[in-house]
Amino acid sequence: MSKIINKLSWKIGGEAGDGILNAGLQMFAKTCLRGGLEVFATAEYPSLIRGGHNSLDVRVEDAEIFSHVREVNLLIAMNKDTIDKHKHKLSDHAGIIYDGDYTKLNPSEIENSTVKLYSVPLYKIANENGGKIMRNTVALGATMALIDFDMEIFNKVISDNFGTKKGTAIVDANVKAARAGYDYIKNNFPDDFKFRLEKKPRQNNMFMSGNEAITVGMVKAGCKFYAAYPMTPASSLLSNMAGLERQFNLVVKHTEDEIAAINMAIGASYAGVRSACGTSGGGFALMVEGFGLAAQTEVPLVVIEAQRPGPGTGMATHSGQGDLRFLLHASTDESPRVIIAPGSVEECFYRTVDAFNIAEKYQLPVIVLTDKFLGESFWTVKEFDTKNIVIDRGKLLSEVPADYKRYTITEDGISPRAVPGQKGGMHVATSYEHDEEGYEREEEEVRVMMHNKRFRKMETFAKTLDDPVLDGNPDADITIISWGSTKGPIREAMKLLKEDGISVNYLQVVYISPLPAKRIAEVINNAKATVIIENNKTAQLAGVIKEQTGLDIDHRILKYDGRPFTPQDIHAGIKELLNTTELKELVFSKHGIIEAR
Repeated sequence: MSKIINKLSWKIGGEAGDGILNAGLQMFAKTCLRGGLEVFATAEYPSLIRGGHNSLDVRVEDAEIFSHVREVNLLIAMNKDTIDKHKHKLSDHAGIIYDGDYTKLNPSEIENSTVKLYSVPLYKIANENGGKIMRNTVALGATMALIDFDMEIFNKVISDNFGTKKGTAIVDANVKAARAGYDYIKNNFPDDFKFRLEKKPRQNNMFMSGNEAITVGMVKAGCKFYAAYPMTPASSLLSNMAGLERQFNLVVKHTEDEIAAINMAIGASYAGVRSACGTSGGGFALMVEGFGLAAQTEVPLVVIEAQRPGPGTGMATHSGQGDLRFLLHASTDESPRVIIAPGSVEECFYRTVDAFNIAEKYQLPVIVLTDKFLGESFWTVKEFDTKNIVIDRGKLLSEVPADYKRYTITEDGISPRAVPGQKGGMHVATSYEHDEEGYEREEEEVRVMMHNKRFRKMETFAKTLDDPVLDGNPDADITIISWGSTKGPIREAMKLLKEDGISVNYLQVVYISPLPAKRIAEVINNAKATVIIENNKTAQLAGVIKEQTGLDIDHRILKYDGRPFTPQDIHAGIKELLNTTELKELVFSKHGIIEAR
């Protein structure tokens, strides 16, 4: 049988409590990474402590990859529910590892006749080698046998995963269980699987999620205070920062709610400390009044907002891009704010560092806008280049002049800033409208003067931004415009479209406030046809672009079922658009296009 080498989409599924995430992330994905391969992993789980269906996708190749794919080549089914939920995703010549002693599976249930069924007595082998909790380890050993990968690498991962916290007895039991699963496949299904992984020289790469990269960015930027109330998918930011508290001399507060979190962060920043808070959309709704306080008092503030579907509680453990309009207009009246939407792990790191410099230099709130898909998925990434990172604290005074006014009117809108304790730096910082010294005022001319001053900061900042770069052939048939976590699937879809001879280019909008409207308008006017790709129902960025440029984007590819796009969704959508001159909007869900209008 001819083999497909180093191209594998692997999925494991079962109930919460079955060790799905540990098996996939800490063991299988790391084994592939240590074998010199490129890895991407993303999980789906319900908002339950135990029970419900959990799954994890791991994609492995020997070339750079940016997202998951729709098809599954090898499915590890810890229960029958996993097969029922994911059998429609199985590719040609895919395989299913399952426990035939407990899961009765008739081959006729699988529509694709090329799919191979590998019945492995997972419970029996696990109980013989340490207990049923090791079922996933047995399944991973069986995986290693099917893909013919190096067991020594896997054994070392087991040792690193269990050794320091459980001891050698647990390590030995897991190694034995994995070997038993490996041997069962080799003895019963020798050389029977189409897909194979071959190790390459190990690279000095990291395996990191978006939230981990934001955490590293906060620490590198000099953040010393972080406050949050746990809210998926931002919760790991709190635990990550807490884990670094002693090493980097941080103060991390698990607050009683999101109102306390933003107010504590504002207070820390007012005192001169770089600070941040993090939440999701529902938590940010509680932060809105504090957000306005930061704008009015001109206190630097970084907010990490990790989107999930709403409204209300919505879908707590799923992904979407529905908060953009809310964040653009959050708080009463009008106030300047910078919104940055990174699209990759690398951008999560570098743009978070930028966020702290921008917040302090321009003395305003900055939002780093992510979502569950970007924040909680894992990518293979090269080490970050930190040699050119600088800390810019703007007009923070080392000595305060005798005539100091905290809100002095300046041409760029930015006033010199003193912090408590500095001689001569005493001032009032109130949420009320105020004059240059901070005293509350209501005269018309004062209101207009101070409001204009605050907004001049955005004009000043906008002049420093580089225009977004158009990726791909400038003369392409289709121009994609998008933002945030859709970047990875779009980049993968561009590979598929290129194979089909379809020419596309891509404009990623990272800074949404201020919006690079002039550059976007130039791209739209020069494009043959344009399409916006967003994980929301109303194409929110398209609306913002229309508002600021007066230009319509020709087509929309939208998905708002709580799941991220796959490259195949985008590939199919672009091909559909090329086949018609009238279609304006495509909506995707589980099985592809569900609505065209």
